[in-house]
Amino acid sequence: MAERGAFISQEVLDASFKKRGRKQFALWIDLEYCVGCNSCSMACKAENNTQVGVDYNRVITVEEGEFTDPSKPAKDMRVYFVPMPCMHCGKPACVAACPVGAITKREEDGIVLINGDKCIGCRYCAWACPYGAPQYNADTQTMEKCTLCVHRVDKGLLPACVTACIARTRFFGEVNDLTALIRQKRAKEVKLSIESGTKPSTMYSM
Repeated sequence: MAERGAFISQEVLDASFKKRGRKQFALWIDLEYCVGCNSCSMACKAENNTQVGVDYNRVITVEEGEFTDPSKPAKDMRVYFVPMPCMHCGKPACVAACPVGAITKREEDGIVLINGDKCIGCRYCAWACPYGAPQYNADTQTMEKCTLCVHRVDKGLLPACVTACIARTRFFGEVNDLTALIRQKRAKEVKLSIESGTKPSTMYSM
């Protein structure tokens, strides 16, 4: 098994945490090697102790092609998996949609957070988000979502989903550092970013 962050050296990772001034932390997910094991989802639930039905990190199965004749080899058939955490957008639609100012984007690292003490559970953020990130907690009657494990990041640790990924397909760091590394592979941002204008910070490569 490859070492954690096989494409990202410890020096680069340390530099991301030490950068002063404004920066944008981001995830890079290499879909080519994601096996859909849901280790990231389970690690996220364990780390954040989310209730049943509240999933900060979902993994979507995408099937392409058509199987029409069982007697013939299938052509152009493909199945791949797309983890869907919060995108921590450069221009978060959820921030603009919240009527009580409960959602903010941290200036120091770009992480988007929901203040549970201010949230009134109106769900406007869920309707505004094109990625379905905000989740309604029926017990607290407030909205929740992926925080990039901000409690870990503030201590210089990686998000739980990154450390739990058995295929080593998830990488975390400052967006410019990650982008420089992604140039070594074919990379593309999620297509919805063009239509929504939210500028998601989570990036995918295939």
